[in-house]
Amino acid sequence: MLIDSLPFQFSLDKVAIAGSALWALGLYLTFATLGQWVSNGLNRWFNFAERSLYMSEEEFERTRKGRESQNAFWASVLSIVPFLIVGFLLHYGIEGGLGTSWSISLSLIVLMGSGIYELGRRNSQDADS
Repeated sequence: MLIDSLPFQFSLDKVAIAGSALWALGLYLTFATLGQWVSNGLNRWFNFAERSLYMSEEEFERTRKGRESQNAFWASVLSIVPFLIVGFLLHYGIEGGLGTSWSISLSLIVLMGSGIYELGRRNSQDADS
């Protein structure tokens, strides 16, 4: 395969990837408003930065809708990165202190609790409007 053709060897810790992803998802659900704030900020920044690439106003306005949609997509994708970093740090911190099984178990508990919290938060928002 591809790994066999490389002149060097590296290994990926599948448990660390899974544990970090579980922590990141739990944090993303718990702090959904922070994730939305990061996504909106990135989207504004992408739109602002892309404006400087165009010399003519007509060309900028002609392609505006497509570019803004693309910027919103990339902002949404990149808003996950801070949560992945914190999830990675949490996984390795708990793994170092308590062990791998504790890190995975606690991440699953946080994920379930944050899912229930997010459902309740959305339900109360729907009831208010």
